[in-house]
Amino acid sequence: MKVGSRYDGKAWNDKFLPGLSKVKVAQIPKDEALVVLPVGATEQHGPHMPVFTDTLIAEAFLTRAFEELPDHAQVWLLPPLAFGKSTEHGSHPGTITLSATTLMQVLLDIARSLARSGFQKLLLLNTHGGNTDLLNMMAREIRIDTGMAVFRLDPGSLGLGEGLISSAEKQVGIHAGDVETSIVLAVKREWVDMSLAPCELPRFPESRYLQFRGKAFAWVMDDLSESGISGDATQATAEKGEAMLALGGKLLAEALLEISRFEMSSLKAAEADPAGLTTSGVI
Repeated sequence: MKVGSRYDGKAWNDKFLPGLSKVKVAQIPKDEALVVLPVGATEQHGPHMPVFTDTLIAEAFLTRAFEELPDHAQVWLLPPLAFGKSTEHGSHPGTITLSATTLMQVLLDIARSLARSGFQKLLLLNTHGGNTDLLNMMAREIRIDTGMAVFRLDPGSLGLGEGLISSAEKQVGIHAGDVETSIVLAVKREWVDMSLAPCELPRFPESRYLQFRGKAFAWVMDDLSESGISGDATQATAEKGEAMLALGGKLLAEALLEISRFEMSSLKAAEADPAGLTTSGVI
């Protein structure tokens, strides 16, 4: 078995929650269990890449991560949401997007269903940048609505390209560039046409007040790029993608274990007395 292939491995054979009967789901120790909901997208990724890229990447990282988890870990995987909020790519063929309000309601409905089954911890794992702000907001809304502990994680924030990609790619390689193309080459080579791989590096302003990473201005992909990418896909290799998957799997497994063990009750330093003081002083 080639670990990393779609739907092979522990993630899909042993820890895929919908693969269980209702009896087995009921038997899961809910006070220990963490449910992982991957949220991806189906959207254009330039002329060389599949529109399923973001969801495929989520599946690949989770496949690797679950191989690193101990068998006794109570971490359970849901089917990836293959449609996200991709309105910024809406002018390109192949993009299938949910509206923000639809995605918000879908997330809430899934969380409510999990809560009714007794689950207490949910991780929203995201592999599409256009989902980020909405998921951050919805994590808190789900916490308020269901009482579940809700966590957020984006594999793209783990620094997987360190030592593998150029400084320019670090700055502007946000969509279908070296990183994403390399990962898809490692997972599903036949879905990539490297003869069409472009290089397009947007000129983001060097300004204290107009920082792109700080989301100082709204944009759609057509504002940034003619090709539909932001980055240099010509530099991508399957070897780089494999290195990123290997590291990402280990780091993601560490994160899943740490999140599964975390208790919200640990956040309060001490019980306050009626005067608003803790045992160590003023709050």
